[in-house]
Amino acid sequence: MIPLMKVCLGGTFYPLHNGHKALLTKAFQVAGKNGSVLIGLTSDSLAKTKATLSTFEQRKKILENFLVENNIKIPVTIQPLFDAYGPSIEEEFDAIVVSPETHSTAKEINNKRKNLGKPALQIIIVPFVLADDNKPISSTRIRNKEINENGTMRGRE
Repeated sequence: MIPLMKVCLGGTFYPLHNGHKALLTKAFQVAGKNGSVLIGLTSDSLAKTKATLSTFEQRKKILENFLVENNIKIPVTIQPLFDAYGPSIEEEFDAIVVSPETHSTAKEINNKRKNLGKPALQIIIVPFVLADDNKPISSTRIRNKEINENGTMRGRE
């Protein structure tokens, strides 16, 4: 019997860029065709601290469109995050997918799980996706109009 993999990841996912898409794609790969993925999507109250101009519902719809466009067939749950950890501490998951930027949060999650007597999550780090200038694609850089969602430098599009 193939073990079911329950995978989690989280973020604001706005604008949805190639770095986010790499994280999501890796989560689906790790879950496999019999697993499931929980996407923790930053709530509106938490997103205000991240300078996003998009609501939870708008960002959720963008993620749902990504799932359809990529023909994702496994169960995916999108739920609001009200803190950096979401359900990853209390609920049963096998793995968490993170970027190098959020690796330390995954370590904190595992420490909190250990204190509760829960097994550690397998931490899967997806390398940064680089823009044309070999610097990581980030929402901040996109908002600052340095690059677009694909990492193309503005003016070279």
